[in-house]
Amino acid sequence: MNEVAVLEVAREAFVVILKTAGPILFIGLAIGLFIAMFQALTSLQEITLVFVPKIIGIFFAILLFMPFMMRVIIEFGEAMIGRIVQLG
Repeated sequence: MNEVAVLEVAREAFVVILKTAGPILFIGLAIGLFIAMFQALTSLQEITLVFVPKIIGIFFAILLFMPFMMRVIIEFGEAMIGRIVQLG
């Protein structure tokens, strides 16, 4: 494998990481921003008010996006196995 191929694999791996983690992180960010705005408006500074909705939202986001995330990971794995077969 030359340097270009290694960089291409690294780039593809980074894209897979962004595709799989991105939706979950975005949901957590959106819920966190909404709770922060709610706390700022009401002056209610309860610590658990931040964590419980985030945990519940992230849990449901994982359930919702799991088929998409698995498809992306499986396609990446199949591509990597195909590259390994081509090398050997």
